[in-house]
Amino acid sequence: MDRIGFIGMGNMGYAMLKGALKYFDKMNLVFSDANEQRVRQVYEETGVRFMDSNAACANDAKYLVLAVKPQFYPAVLKNIVNIVTQEHVVISIAPGITIEKLQQTLGYDRRIVRAMPNTPALIGKGMTGVSYDPSLFSEEEQEMIRTIFTSFGQMQVVPEGLMSAVACASGSSPAYVYMFIEALADGVVKCGMPREQAYQFVARAVAGSAEMVLESGLHPGKLKDMVCSPAGTTIEAVEALEQWGFRNALMKATDACFDKCEKLK
Repeated sequence: MDRIGFIGMGNMGYAMLKGALKYFDKMNLVFSDANEQRVRQVYEETGVRFMDSNAACANDAKYLVLAVKPQFYPAVLKNIVNIVTQEHVVISIAPGITIEKLQQTLGYDRRIVRAMPNTPALIGKGMTGVSYDPSLFSEEEQEMIRTIFTSFGQMQVVPEGLMSAVACASGSSPAYVYMFIEALADGVVKCGMPREQAYQFVARAVAGSAEMVLESGLHPGKLKDMVCSPAGTTIEAVEALEQWGFRNALMKATDACFDKCEKLK
């Protein structure tokens, strides 16, 4: 089997490596990272072989995942530009860095997959948007790409023009959800509930509500209406959320996230 290499062992690189271990033998995986302590830690936890340089990692793998932050891409690309060939499948997970921008450095005949995973991948619940030109990849390679990304959650293929929207929808949004959970739990603690219990109630309500959207197929507004009884407690709370700009705050956050992604291009 063609080997999968990971450059970078931050949260996303590590999550993808852990997911891959569910489907692939560790002998078919390899990684590199600039932090020697992190390299040793990941090796001890997974048994996956590590390489002493990014170039060596690229040279030893066909599928190469660039799992570093956007500001480190110039240095990493410089490391591997003379190693990557037309045979490689290069997978980029950095926001704002387009396929064309990568090809400007690596070569316009290089085959690039652009993806935007999110941190729930760490527990196998990730959601990833993936963009690539299928005409450049064999059926076997496309199946391999699907396996890599579904090893830690779900994926959907999207046009590259929507990748900034994917960052808004699922890449950055877990942070907003955690803020929502924390803030609502604070309010519940104010009502007298112990904090750890408040986190359990709130987090499970969020998880269950998300599953209702996915499994029922009903519009979120319809599901909201089902909770809001006439003259009840929930509609009073919804009115307060509207008064204090709940929806507008989320839309403004989305605008800010989108604008930042576009500026990175």
